[in-house]
Amino acid sequence: MPERNDAPARLRFRDACRADLEAVVGLLAADSLGSWRETLGQGGLPDAYYTAFDAIDRDPNNRLIIGDLDGKTVACLQLTFIPGLSYMGGTRAQIEGVRVDSELRGTGIGRALIGHAMALAHEKSCVLIQLTSDKRRTEAMGFYRARGFAASHEGMKLKL
Repeated sequence: MPERNDAPARLRFRDACRADLEAVVGLLAADSLGSWRETLGQGGLPDAYYTAFDAIDRDPNNRLIIGDLDGKTVACLQLTFIPGLSYMGGTRAQIEGVRVDSELRGTGIGRALIGHAMALAHEKSCVLIQLTSDKRRTEAMGFYRARGFAASHEGMKLKL
């Protein structure tokens, strides 16, 4: 689908609340990689999601942001501010768990969501903003490059 110019004017970004959690986990689970990592559960989400949400919500360096379109959660990301010693004690912003409803990709919602995260990072005087994306997400990698992100480092993960 060709990318449109602007996100819908009715799109609003806000911090997630506990009532949004099922929709957020639904977005995380709604792709080929997330479908085996996430569990929507029978009769409600597993308690582990609520425990994680509460920890994020209490931490002033963490934000779980949702995109709300006409009362429906259509996008999400987690933004973490990481104080550090490098960059002369600079703070960096880490973006994780970016998702846009598959029916709405290409409408500008993802661009607006990343733009919102970048604005929040500027407000916190971050020296850089970083993210990782699974190499199998080739469309996502192109999306991030188009937003100005560069694959400047080789990242590694070790599942525990």
